[in-house]
Amino acid sequence: MTSNNDILRRIRYIFDFGDDEMIKVFSNADFVVTRSQISEWLKKDDDPEKHEISDQYLAAFLNGLINVKRGKKEGTQPIPEKRLNNNLVLRKLKIALNLRDEDMIDIFNRAGIKISKPELSAFFRKPGHQKYRDCQDQYLRNFLKGLQIKHRK
Repeated sequence: MTSNNDILRRIRYIFDFGDDEMIKVFSNADFVVTRSQISEWLKKDDDPEKHEISDQYLAAFLNGLINVKRGKKEGTQPIPEKRLNNNLVLRKLKIALNLRDEDMIDIFNRAGIKISKPELSAFFRKPGHQKYRDCQDQYLRNFLKGLQIKHRK
């Protein structure tokens, strides 16, 4: 399973964020984090000092990323979800990076994944919708891999 910590590490690498930039992203979602928290979240999985980042903190980071990349909206900020799933992570990345379906299909292709427009749109439907589909770990991992290929060259 793709862990929240792994997602955070990959996004940090893709955009080459230092600790100060990571703290800034969180603050853009009105969340205060310390350098030591970030350090604990970014440690390798086998490090005994690694702490798990909660869904709520990862959601706050992604909301902050949206604000950094797209500009912060006036007024109160969205409340970070207490429970995240791959579909929400993918949606937040799509919003933050202002991606159209074609852009996302291209990013998947860069990672060697062929996905059709209807398959992609199924990830963004409401749960319970007849055409809704769970975004499995391999899709999110490959999307992050494609982003890395695109942004890190």
